[in-house]
Amino acid sequence: MLTKMRLKNYKAWRDSGDIRLAPLTVLFGTNSAGKTSIPQLLLLLKQTAESPDRQRALQLGDSRTIVDAGTFDDVIHGHEVSRPLEFSLEWSLEDELRVRDPLQQKIYSGTEMSFGAKIAADSLHQPKIKSFAYKLRQGGGVELELSIAEQSDTKRQRKTPEFGLTSSYPLTRHAGRVWPLPEPIRFYGFPDEVQAYFQNAVFAADFVLELERMLKSVLYVGPLREYPKRLYLWSGEVPDHVGVRGDRAIEAILSARSREFNFKARQKTRSLPVLVAERLRSMGLIHEFKVEPLGEHRKEYEVLVRTSSKLPQVKLTDVGFGVSQVLPVIVECFYVPRRSIVIFEQPEIHLHPRVQADLADLFVDAIRARENGVPRDCQFIIESHSEHFLRRLQRRIAEEDLSKEDAALYFVHAQDAEAKIEELDVDNYGNIKNWPDGFFGDEMEDLVKRTEAQARRMEKEKEKGE
Repeated sequence: MLTKMRLKNYKAWRDSGDIRLAPLTVLFGTNSAGKTSIPQLLLLLKQTAESPDRQRALQLGDSRTIVDAGTFDDVIHGHEVSRPLEFSLEWSLEDELRVRDPLQQKIYSGTEMSFGAKIAADSLHQPKIKSFAYKLRQGGGVELELSIAEQSDTKRQRKTPEFGLTSSYPLTRHAGRVWPLPEPIRFYGFPDEVQAYFQNAVFAADFVLELERMLKSVLYVGPLREYPKRLYLWSGEVPDHVGVRGDRAIEAILSARSREFNFKARQKTRSLPVLVAERLRSMGLIHEFKVEPLGEHRKEYEVLVRTSSKLPQVKLTDVGFGVSQVLPVIVECFYVPRRSIVIFEQPEIHLHPRVQADLADLFVDAIRARENGVPRDCQFIIESHSEHFLRRLQRRIAEEDLSKEDAALYFVHAQDAEAKIEELDVDNYGNIKNWPDGFFGDEMEDLVKRTEAQARRMEKEKEKGE
């Protein structure tokens, strides 16, 4: 689970400062203020780690990737390519990582890791790595650090960059292998020569593996979900999640029919199809929800719903559009693997205010969900414009259904051509102490103006009547 991140010189951000990330992290703010670029950086790092091009420091994307950020000039704040892009991440590990120095027989262990990188532009304005560092942490302190950085040498010209490796414990080279290291792999991978040149740096691969494992757990569902279909095909494949457009939600439901969920110990468990139907019913969207095959041993399925106990079943395509838009959100919350980091962009789109508020309860339940008796420990990073969503979260904090530690709520706005982020200070009663001006418009001003207009109009109507 991610616990902290920081961005420097990235898009609208000169410097975001440290951003605390909780199991439920929600970003509110004005349009084009920069809130989208916070989770977008995670997606850029993920698609770079999954790219077959090992030499490209940062895969900025194209029409085939989740994110297409354009050119390196486009992602640099103010297009100032003379300044490097910098970022840092901190996350918790599921299991303790133990590293042994084979020379000194000393063991280093930690349950948290951090990673930071600096990426600059080369002569062709392509991203190139300048340095990165890993830290293994325990209880807030650093147990072990390993970093690599480009070496600067003004005495001689080099055709290719050369890098040096440093650690918080003494690194010992193999006899005669005093050469510098070549460029790293992508933005985070130590070159293969590290293990060939050093006797006690084999743990570098463990650090890289932990970062890749964390990035692999990052999933994304976009703001515009796929239109419902009259027929869905499923031949038994198990998708990793519902997809960017939610187009695999029905496949996910069908492939998870044997999985059982609840929200606290000793509570009755329900299968995913039952859980989804219950949530749609509690939101007031439908009365009954079923996914049925067209016939025995067929791979064609139809989604049948009943909007009222007194009405017949109809296909999903024949009910309100909002049901098909919220369905992938519900499924994703419980279907994804344990310890997933799920990014939702405007999950409230096409939903009326009551359902927007109920979405907050969905995420509160999702962060404490259990599967087969084991906490799922999933994390959700949400970008939202919904006041109703925020109001419900405030209420749940006041009712002690959601702790302040489990929620990180932010307001993002633009100031002097830079993005600024401010964590909302929510007290134990759900009150926001630092409510930003014009956060959701000025409700009191609208009320006053409407009252004044009403008085003027009544006066005019009175004059006409006379």
